[in-house]
Amino acid sequence: MHKTKTLDNGLRVVAKKLEGTQAVTVLILCGAGSRYEEQGNRGISHFLEHMFFKGAKKYGNAKAVSEAIDGIGGESNAFTGKEYAGYYVKVASPHLETAADVLSDMLLNAKFDSADIERERGVILEEYNMYQDTPMYQIGWDFEHLVFGDQPMGWDQIGTKKLIREVTHDDFVKYKGELYTADNCVVAVVGNIDADEAFSLIEGKFKFGAEKKGRIFEPFTEGLSDRAENLHKKKTEQAHLVCGAQGISENDDDHFAMQVLSVVLGGGMSSRMFQSVREEKGLCYYVRTNTDDYTDCGIISTSAGVDIKRVDEALAAIKEEYAGVREKDVPKAELQKAKEYMKGKIVLRLEDSEEMAHLLSKYYLLYGEVRTAEEVIKAIDAVKAEDLRRVAKELLAEDRLKTAVIGPC
Repeated sequence: MHKTKTLDNGLRVVAKKLEGTQAVTVLILCGAGSRYEEQGNRGISHFLEHMFFKGAKKYGNAKAVSEAIDGIGGESNAFTGKEYAGYYVKVASPHLETAADVLSDMLLNAKFDSADIERERGVILEEYNMYQDTPMYQIGWDFEHLVFGDQPMGWDQIGTKKLIREVTHDDFVKYKGELYTADNCVVAVVGNIDADEAFSLIEGKFKFGAEKKGRIFEPFTEGLSDRAENLHKKKTEQAHLVCGAQGISENDDDHFAMQVLSVVLGGGMSSRMFQSVREEKGLCYYVRTNTDDYTDCGIISTSAGVDIKRVDEALAAIKEEYAGVREKDVPKAELQKAKEYMKGKIVLRLEDSEEMAHLLSKYYLLYGEVRTAEEVIKAIDAVKAEDLRRVAKELLAEDRLKTAVIGPC
């Protein structure tokens, strides 16, 4: 069972002991993702993520940060999403204090040294180029922009080359001060720990100032994109495509129905898309259906890599499967298989202390309360065949579908 505590400075902490592991993860999530950006600072959230690892007060440079973790055989990483950014250290449980020490120093005392910023510009520009040269990454961002239009939800996290080349120390200080505040962060400690000891440790390490969150993101705006297609011409040996539509938010009553529907369509090797588009028609190597889930909007889509001469055929095959779930209820056995697939993946994933920390802290940060794995599984079990068909008819109607393609077309 997890425990939660709100510290005197407003920082929320969730702790959970996992049986059968000697590891522990300390993860901090902050409401500071790319959705908080404006056109003029697109990419600052992601660049800031890099800069936190470049040195602070106790661990003065990137080498000191990495040596502190490497010296105890630990792992550390970070990520920037649309609605939050996360930073974690995973270690053997006797080194819990070191993990908390490194993370708190990074997040509270980062220097944003000008020389480090200059060096990191080159690193991030190469990361930008890598995404441009990797169609499987770029196609997803193209599709988001096609569905959501020119607003933060339609922008990629990497940002613009202009921002990467021009952002300054003062920009980082200002952005951090507006969002990396106690009331806008959640710390999760999960693994071989005692919850009360974890609370005491976090309270001693994460001594935020009195500042409150100073920036909010704008609500999602409907209907900013009226285009149905986006063709990105690029010399490739394979065409990469995404076909789907705007979905529903995590707050919607049909959220889990949409997720189960995506598994029926393209959630594994026995799914409809895989069996039809790949196995029966031989149109692609990879094909999968996914959802992107946010607090007030979402996406449901199918992506595939196909022969450049068979794009139209592949799109027709994908749309045929969409029509199938619109027109007929999913059979009971297939529905149950999809549910068991989802529940099994959750159980396997949550054996990892980092994954469990992410689950608990994400809902705590975004919605103010923890959602457990058991609650998620119960919601999955409650989905009925008629829910899937209703959601499919609403979301995957022919006139709502949009398509993005990258290739020499």
